[in-house]
Amino acid sequence: MYSAGDFRNGVTFELEGNVYSVVEFQHVKPGKGAAFVRTKLKNVITGSVIEKTFSPTEKFPQAFIERKDMEYLYNDEDLYYFMDTETYEQMPLNKEILPDNFKFVKENIVCKILSYKGNVFSVEPPFFIDLTVTETEPAVRGDTSNNALKSATLETGAEIKVPMFINEGEKIRIDTRTGEYMERA
Repeated sequence: MYSAGDFRNGVTFELEGNVYSVVEFQHVKPGKGAAFVRTKLKNVITGSVIEKTFSPTEKFPQAFIERKDMEYLYNDEDLYYFMDTETYEQMPLNKEILPDNFKFVKENIVCKILSYKGNVFSVEPPFFIDLTVTETEPAVRGDTSNNALKSATLETGAEIKVPMFINEGEKIRIDTRTGEYMERA
C-alpha cells in the first residue's frame, strides 16, 4: 500500500479500478489548512493524463506492471506475433495494443511486453533502432544550408526527416520515443 505522502515519479498504483503512474507530484503545505499532495497521473493502460489532489494520508494499493522481453517475429494482418526468448512460446497481440512508435520495429527485434494482472496492454520498443534508408531524394549542391531536412522512407515503411547528407542504402539510428534521426549507424 502506498500513501499519497509517499508518491514519487514513476510509482504505479490502483485508483478507482484503473492503474496510474505518477508523472509529477508536489507536496503542498499551505499556511492555513491541511497539507495536500497535488499530482499529475497517467493511466498506464489508456495513456490519458489527469490532475488530482490527495490528502497525504490516503492509501492506495500498489500496482505491479510486468515487463517481459519478447522478440517480435512477424505479423499476419492485424495480429502481431511475439516469442518469449526463454520458453520459445509465441503470443499473438492485436494491432490496437501497439503504440505509434512500433512502426520503427522490424522482425527479430526484442521489445518489452507490458502487462498488468496477466493482461497485455502495451509494447515498448527499444529506445534506439538501426534501420536502412530505402528511399530518399538525393541532396542538391547548395541545398545543404543549416539543419536542412528531407523526407526518407525506412525499411519498415516508416517515414522520417533526415539531414540532406543521408543517401539511400545508409543505416541510421532512430530514437523510437521521438521518431527522430539520431546519427549514422
